[in-house]
Amino acid sequence: MKRLSAVLLASLVHLLTLAFAVLGASAILREPGSFVSWVIGAPLLAIGWALRPRLGRLPADAEVLDRSAAPELYGAAARVADRVGVPPPGKVAVRDLATETRYERVGLARTPVLVVGLPLWLALPPTLRAALLATAYARRPTGGERLVGEALNTLESWRDALLDSAAPLKVRQEAQTAITASSLGVAHQPGTAYEVAGFIGRLFGRVLGGPVLLMQYALTRLAGADECRAEARRRALALRAVAEAELARLEQLVAGGGYLAPMQAAALRGESVTSIRQGALARFRLTADGVLTAPPGSELIGAGESELIDQELRAHYSRAIRGFGLIS
Repeated sequence: MKRLSAVLLASLVHLLTLAFAVLGASAILREPGSFVSWVIGAPLLAIGWALRPRLGRLPADAEVLDRSAAPELYGAAARVADRVGVPPPGKVAVRDLATETRYERVGLARTPVLVVGLPLWLALPPTLRAALLATAYARRPTGGERLVGEALNTLESWRDALLDSAAPLKVRQEAQTAITASSLGVAHQPGTAYEVAGFIGRLFGRVLGGPVLLMQYALTRLAGADECRAEARRRALALRAVAEAELARLEQLVAGGGYLAPMQAAALRGESVTSIRQGALARFRLTADGVLTAPPGSELIGAGESELIDQELRAHYSRAIRGFGLIS
């Protein structure tokens, strides 16, 4: 019931956005040569455009890899995607300083894209690389979750426009007061019209901001109530590709963040990519029975395939480690 309520409320938010665009377009098309039509219609169209659902785009620092330059990475990504049950990525991109790996659809064509964060990827053995990809694929939102998420983004834009826009006015008033005080009144100019306009604007924002805050609160609560079910769904999808123990080990490693500091120190010492990679893998060779000669591989990403992927990404690793010190 809560899930349906969240979808209905999110749909109402998107219909409101559509209403602005339709009203603006109809006002202009009714009398295209009228100045009044444009005065009324243009702001409505602008509001509808500003509040439109976003199609998604790659981060500015993401670099898309050619399939011919990284066939092993594309192949591994496709195998894990097939096991999880999602469309294989049409593009694979890497980010030098981001630790998160994401799978999302971008652009009008809704192209599935896998964005790999190199710092964490460099530190993982093959088994956990498969777990990382499975986790990223499993986090792909359903249609309802995407609808609710975009509605929350729209409500956040409304809140910023209606309630947070008073901050610049307050700063400007404080600056004017300080200038007047320092000039002993010489620089004082009557600001009644400006202050009245600012007061009316803030009042207007608070009158409309109340319902927006109420809708945002209600939708956030409804979405949060469904989070346990959504998390269980993501877990079940990831378990199609990897074992529970591998997921738990990946979560522990990411939560602790202990993989990053040794690599940062090695990068500051000027060690090579190969040395940093071997140092990162050393902890995963330790078992209760002794020390493995190679990091454990998985059915989806074997040890040899993982090494080939590292060769494909070597130039990207070399560039990325120079900025590892900037990661906090």
